[in-house]
Amino acid sequence: MKDWLRKHPEVRTIRVAAADLNGQARGKRIPARFAENVVKNGTRFPFSVLNLDIWGEDIDDSPLVFEQGDQDGVLKPTERGFMPMPWLEAPTALLPIWMFRENGTPYEGDPRHALRAVVDRYKARGLTPVCAMELEFFLIDDSGKSLQVPPSPRSGKRRKASETLSIRALDAFDTFFTDLYDACEAMDIPADTSTSETGLGQFEVNLMHCDDALRAADDAWLFKMLVKGLARRHGFAASFMAKPYPEYSGSGLHTHFSVLDAKGENIFDSGGPKGTAVLRHAVAGCLNAMHDSTLIFAPHANSYERLVPGKHAPTAISWGYENRTASIRIPAGSPSARRIEHRIAGGDVNPYLMLAAILGAALNGIEDAQEPAAPITGNAYAMEGLPQIPESWEAAIEAFDSSDTLSRFLPKELIRNYVLTKRQELHYLAELTPEEQVELYLDTV
Repeated sequence: MKDWLRKHPEVRTIRVAAADLNGQARGKRIPARFAENVVKNGTRFPFSVLNLDIWGEDIDDSPLVFEQGDQDGVLKPTERGFMPMPWLEAPTALLPIWMFRENGTPYEGDPRHALRAVVDRYKARGLTPVCAMELEFFLIDDSGKSLQVPPSPRSGKRRKASETLSIRALDAFDTFFTDLYDACEAMDIPADTSTSETGLGQFEVNLMHCDDALRAADDAWLFKMLVKGLARRHGFAASFMAKPYPEYSGSGLHTHFSVLDAKGENIFDSGGPKGTAVLRHAVAGCLNAMHDSTLIFAPHANSYERLVPGKHAPTAISWGYENRTASIRIPAGSPSARRIEHRIAGGDVNPYLMLAAILGAALNGIEDAQEPAAPITGNAYAMEGLPQIPESWEAAIEAFDSSDTLSRFLPKELIRNYVLTKRQELHYLAELTPEEQVELYLDTV
């Protein structure tokens, strides 16, 4: 880490940042000449900082604040190390950090530690999850009274229609995407294919598969930060909020994963299109935990605007082969690449919590040899009798709070803190108009 700063003498300040429960970066600005002390000793801020609401306010009834004296945690650099922040004007470095207790044990309210604990369960069984993510987002001109697609830097025109897989739409913002890919290279974020999507000014960028789930979640968290910051340098906004436009489909964050054994072989690969019994067990685990963990996949009030039938976001708890109406899809292709695609999550999620919930649920299914219902064929939206995810934010909070399943893969302290956060947000969001809610979520999530 010290070598990175020596190789970049132009960097005069650093940011140290950890992800709170909403995925917001919380941390400090430090002169580069004091960076060595942070690398060696870490930094400190209250445990409660990882448990703030979407506005950045304390949780009113959190025991972390007055009941426990608002004690400090110790935040240490993650294995990611320093990286540039290409969206800022001045040369600046970011150092991701995560929280520990004074005695050196991980703080259970830190979402990155929650994912690490799930990965450790896989490692104990000689297994390694391999993950890839597809992140959708909107480019938005928010300078006026209503949101609209930004004018193309090339033509000055606004394309006020969805342009699914349109090369013209990508070319219209080629300068932005060129800068984005250059920045991903600088930050070592494995950005692969980009496409235009069905929403107004909506795009998707795929991140390459990775056999380190913590790094995959880091990549998604950093990518969201980068896209939003870089868009502002280009004179418009980028938003991962689930649904900024009521009349268009929302943004998802689809996760593909497989699992390797100690020999590096895919345990979902049966040599054929159906996959192994272990694949079915993992599918069953994901399906059985989906209702109770919806609050992680749809964490905000706006999230539930996306989760409506017929709008390219699954609402039924179901699975199928090559079926995008199902919440779990088994993609076609080479048997050696057999994998599960988890399709519920919106672009507004915390990637650490999302991966912890997906991989934790899958491992429950593998450990218990759970069997799913039969895979569906056809349109899941039109099928009767399929179990459904919670229809509202309030129902999702209650399901999360009362679940007996989640404690198998999420720490109890994190569950408590997350419920307190979401109940406080539910209370205060009721005071906002729809326009004020959009303004709140546009830049934050």
